[in-house]
Order: sequence, then C-alpha cells, then structure tokens
Amino acid sequence: MAAFRFALQASGAASPAAWRALARKTEDLGFSTLYMPDHLEDQWAPMIALAVAAEATTTLRVGTLVLDNDFRHPVVVAKEAATLDVITGGRFELGMGAGWARADYETSGIVMDPPAVRIDRLAESLEIMRALWSTGRATFSGVHYDVRDAVGTPPPVTSGGPPLVIGGGSRHILSLAGRYADIVSIVPSLSAGVIGAEVAAESVLEKYVDRVAWVREAAGARADALEFQCWTAAVQVVPNGKEVMAQLAPVFGLTAAQLRAAPIALIGSEGEIVETLRARREELGFSYVVVHEAEMDALGPVIAELAGT
Repeated sequence: MAAFRFALQASGAASPAAWRALARKTEDLGFSTLYMPDHLEDQWAPMIALAVAAEATTTLRVGTLVLDNDFRHPVVVAKEAATLDVITGGRFELGMGAGWARADYETSGIVMDPPAVRIDRLAESLEIMRALWSTGRATFSGVHYDVRDAVGTPPPVTSGGPPLVIGGGSRHILSLAGRYADIVSIVPSLSAGVIGAEVAAESVLEKYVDRVAWVREAAGARADALEFQCWTAAVQVVPNGKEVMAQLAPVFGLTAAQLRAAPIALIGSEGEIVETLRARREELGFSYVVVHEAEMDALGPVIAELAGT
C-alpha cells in the first residue's frame, strides 16, 4: 500500500502575505501538497498563485485539482506545467479534468460540449502534452487539436513531465485516468454541473467501489503503481462522531451508516478518523487525502500520526 499523504485545497487568500503564510502553515502541519481548483469565479488564477506558494516554501508540493482542459490549449498548458516543474524543482503536480461546472461555461461563453466530447478532447490534450514533455516535440492531428511540430520548452526536470492527476466520478473519465494518470482523484459524479443533492447520492461507498474498479480495469498491469486520492467534503474532528453523523445524514439525504462509510466524510475523534483512513486505504486504496482550510488545524494530529506511514 502507498504511504499516506495529505493535501490542502484552497482558492486564494485575503492578501499575498496571507497566501504565503497559508502555504508555510500547510508545510509546517505536514501536508504534502497545496492544491488549487480552477473555476472562473472568485478565486485566484491557479498557476500563478501556485508559483508564489512554492517560492514561499521549501518542501511543499503544489498542484492543480484540477485544471479545466477547455480553458487552455494543451501546448500552452504543457509549457506552463513544465515551467512550474522547473522553478519548483519538481514539486508540481498537474491535475487535469474535462470540466464540470456549468456556471464557468455560462458566464464565460465557452461552449460546454457533452461530457463524452469534453473527455475525448482531454484525451487528445494528454497525448500532446506527454509528447512535448518526453520528446520536446509534438505533432498530432485529431478531432479536436491539430498540432504541427510544436516545441516543448523548457524541458521538465521530472522525467516524462510532472506527475499527472486526473479526477472525476464517471466511468469514462476514470477509465482515461487509469490509462494516463499517476494519481487518480476519485470524486462523486458531477455530471449535473452543479453541487446539489445528487452529489450526496453519488458519494455512497458502493459507488466508490465501482469507481476504483473502473480505474484498475483500465490501468491493467500498471494499476498497482497508481496513487489513489480521495477528496473530502464533510470533515469534523469531534468527540461525538456518531451523534454528529446522525444529525448531518438527513442533510445529505443519507442514512447515518451511509454517511459514516462515504469516502467524502471524515467525522469523529482523532483516533476514529485515523482508523477510518486506515480502513479506507485497505479497502479502496485511498492513501492521498484532500481536505480544506477550515479543517487543517483540527486534522494536524491525524496528519502527524499517518503521513508517510
């Protein structure tokens, strides 16, 4: 089993000084990585902000969770990712997704194609980026991109390019992740385009078992080399976890037992959460856990006990 790693996902800060301080605190608490999402709402531009966070720290990894492939051309992404790989000394993780938030497309005027089209476009992007990182050149003619002798500079310091994170909740995107990713970030299906009640229904354990199986089937012989990542949404470090889950479960439209088993939830005492994470790694392979700024202090003792083990 892979050793435990923890990541913090944040969208920005009140000031540049506060952002640097958050990065340093993330590093001090033992987190492996500071991630940023990629939405066209009130958040900082991820690639720029991550460069600043990396400069403010010494060991902290930085990454995107995840870039929307539709916002940028793959030749541009490959150059920016390779540059971040160089300037961070190999501390960058590139997360890529096919896009899901309907509001991003509606407000920007970017066409939101059906999910299958967006995922196929992402697959073409990945082919182009891998060629640029591995050979320094890319020529590709597909349905979505036509690239002719594109030059990949600077060359990344990480062989083959920065570690690739692919996230999603559908069989199509997770099969793609099984074929291409180094790190697979499994989330509830977001096909509705918004965060609503249907996301909770997609968070039950049985659906996660299926998602892991889809990834492993697509990965074939490389399945055991993948790092499985779990994004969380309901995290509370409390002494009365059972009571809290009983109160929260109806809010999510779940039973208390379903919420307790749902990988998006971490509710209980420090010791209970430690045992929950160990059990999930044993059952599902989840060793890379993503939480948010509101929970970072409370989870400090959990991270101290589990990180690297």
